[in-house]
Amino acid sequence: MGALFNLGVLWAGGVVSLLVLRVLTGFFLAGIYPVGMKIAADWHQKGLGKALGYLVGALVLGTASPHLLRALSRGLPWQGVFIATSALALLGGLLILLLPDGPFRRRSQGLDPGALLRVFRNRSFRAAAGGYFGHMWELYTFWAFVPLLLAAYAEQHPEQALPISLLSFAIIGIGSVACVAGGYLSERRGSGRVAFWALFLSLCCCLLSPLTLYMPLPLLLSFLLLWGGVVVADSPQFSSLVAQHAPRESTATALTIVSCIGFSITIVSLQLLNLLQAWLPGQYRFTVLALGPLLGLYALRRLVWPAKN
Repeated sequence: MGALFNLGVLWAGGVVSLLVLRVLTGFFLAGIYPVGMKIAADWHQKGLGKALGYLVGALVLGTASPHLLRALSRGLPWQGVFIATSALALLGGLLILLLPDGPFRRRSQGLDPGALLRVFRNRSFRAAAGGYFGHMWELYTFWAFVPLLLAAYAEQHPEQALPISLLSFAIIGIGSVACVAGGYLSERRGSGRVAFWALFLSLCCCLLSPLTLYMPLPLLLSFLLLWGGVVVADSPQFSSLVAQHAPRESTATALTIVSCIGFSITIVSLQLLNLLQAWLPGQYRFTVLALGPLLGLYALRRLVWPAKN
């Protein structure tokens, strides 16, 4: 359905129909995320952090792929990007039909509104969810504004001819490698510690972001590639922590609730940074994103070092 409404943009008759199609595309795409994590949890009672590392890594690569398609189709009609992304989404939908139910799947008990409050009574669950919310404040806003940051750098350094679409793909896409690496690391260090340190490094990148427009190009690209990795390396580990500390019979509900709140936070963050473009110089806008990792680290500390709290 996401592929269908995404492709419908080619026949949009105006702003209203365009917005409706984009909302419907986002609606169906959002439905995939918690269900995908639940499927992973159904297959992996142990090693869930590594499994989700691959799952979220694939999500990150898919998020970055339109930038690559744009770079490869330079000079071609813009419709090609929509056709290609819809084709890939349709292929993904067909592939999932080949996957049977996992051995640890538990049948849903039906709609239970009380689960919304029940899952948050668990202190460890609240810590994992709080860390995830702080992470989401930063993640998608960083991804959305990476091309604008590169464009601002190119404007300030006109002697540098930057392939913005290709660089955006690399900066976002490297997060897929970081997710997989974090998944393997979580088997030795634990999901909590991997998430904590990735979020800490991401916070440092937010605080250092005012320097980006003044960095030499090699340093800028190295910095953004590092940021692109650590900004999402914690995502699968947060999902793993949420799944681990949720009641087993309410895993899907817990993942859905946390995802809904997380993506709602993303909307606020995106709009805030967009509004601040008229008030803050470009190099200082990303510092606003530091608020999320800071609060996320505060919440997560209870889970990583419980004896000290």
